Amino acid sequence: MGAPPIKTPSLLGRIGGALSRTLLPANRSKVGANHGGVSGYMRGEMSPVFRSWFPSIRDPSDEVRAAWTRAAGRAIDVIHNSGWIAGAIDQAVANTVGAGLRPRLMPDAEALGWTEDEATDWAARVESRFLGLWANNPYECDIEGRRTFGQMQAAGFRSWFGPGEIVSESAWKRRPGATYGTKVRMIPAHRLSQRTTYPRLIQGIQMDADWMPTSYWFRRRYGEVGAEQEIEIEARDRFGRQRIVHVFDGVPGQYRGISPLVAALETARRFDQLSGATLTSNLIRAVFAATVKSSEPTEEVLKGLLTPQELARMQSEDMSVFDAWAAMNEGWYKSTQIDLGIAGRFAHLFPGQELEFHSAQNSASDFKDMALFLLRELLRCLGLTYESGTGDYTGATYSSVRMAVNEIFQITLYRRRNIVAPFSRPHFEAWLEEDIQAGNTPFPGGHLGFLEKRNAACRMEWVGTPKPEADNLKTAKAHETYRNMGVMTDEAICADLGQDVHDVYKQRAREMKLRARLGLPENGPLPTPDPVADKLVVQEE
Repeated sequence: MGAPPIKTPSLLGRIGGALSRTLLPANRSKVGANHGGVSGYMRGEMSPVFRSWFPSIRDPSDEVRAAWTRAAGRAIDVIHNSGWIAGAIDQAVANTVGAGLRPRLMPDAEALGWTEDEATDWAARVESRFLGLWANNPYECDIEGRRTFGQMQAAGFRSWFGPGEIVSESAWKRRPGATYGTKVRMIPAHRLSQRTTYPRLIQGIQMDADWMPTSYWFRRRYGEVGAEQEIEIEARDRFGRQRIVHVFDGVPGQYRGISPLVAALETARRFDQLSGATLTSNLIRAVFAATVKSSEPTEEVLKGLLTPQELARMQSEDMSVFDAWAAMNEGWYKSTQIDLGIAGRFAHLFPGQELEFHSAQNSASDFKDMALFLLRELLRCLGLTYESGTGDYTGATYSSVRMAVNEIFQITLYRRRNIVAPFSRPHFEAWLEEDIQAGNTPFPGGHLGFLEKRNAACRMEWVGTPKPEADNLKTAKAHETYRNMGVMTDEAICADLGQDVHDVYKQRAREMKLRARLGLPENGPLPTPDPVADKLVVQEE
């Protein structure tokens, strides 16, 4: 046998050893003892705050799988039964989707062998055909024939708040009178199976060795009795087209979405409990409660609370005092009136007896403060400001509203790009491919050329309504100032306003021609007054 290999410490190890011998004191054990411990994280482990707090760490996929059904059910129940949350989601959908996001194509002209003008004209043609012939016609775009593409975007985003994901299928259906066969089928997320067989099938998603989805398992109803069976649908076809569009927002290691409301479900329940308890308290205040403190027998006390008419009725009908008391209460509740003005109503109370009225004791300001605190947490999860979610602008200033809108609008943009756009793009590409194959939209190389250069042709953004402004005049002055400084373009200004600069220019050109034909003056800013020139004109006159 040969000699064993010589183990040479690495340079880092030698440096570390030298530093430890040089810098660490020889009596380091005494140093630690004298100073009561060493530095490090979680030094308060013995505190009551941490004593029973030992959460375990699991893979995100396991966390989602364990909580998905309950979280989705509770989130959907809260959305259905809470007016605050339902209204806030309406506002979030309006802010994010509005009437529908539209594509702004920016094809890579160099990769396609086009000039910039050719790419611009081609993009404008495609956008116009997409919106005018397909997206705005439910008969063309929706396999159910119910919704426009914008409505499907809104429905998908709205449903995302419940299960935390959007599921759809790129379907094909030829219909009489329809131009296109490309259709969108919206699928409720709970139809995606929860079947899990490790290591590659997790919550109905079959994945390859790289954890990319290859197929999806769905629970489908069939037969007259509504029995269910599971079917498998490929994620993509042999050309790489997406058949199933599955959108969610998560972390590495997560393969299904979960509701964005999951962190605020307990808060939502507490808010309902607080509101219900406060309402009950206010209702109780509308009805008086009283007790009689007396050492006399109960029967005698009850007689003292009856009117002479009620005593006479008790004697004539041979009623007990308890029956008379119950009849008196029944009559009171039926009349729903409290009348303490009857003479002699309490004249029969014996000495030493005391009638005490009670009312619920709570503070309206305490309820308001707590309710606002809970609402802020809920609205934060929904991506809204407090003012936008509640419509309460009390105490808000221009600066505070502007700052809040600027911050929250970044969440709106994030959700447009990462939730709604990934749902929209595959269906847009499927429509465009059909339009090119039919010869309605020219493309170099035709259908096969598009499949080869699809990414270069479909470089796009999905744009929607602009950011809300607290003062449009100040925003316009800021745009004007930046444009005059040369640091902001017309395209950037149009993007801020939710417009496309090409559409704006084309419309302006059409209006200029129309004004010239009708003999109308051109629009534009008034000439800047010149005091010196005006003075000279006056002197000449």
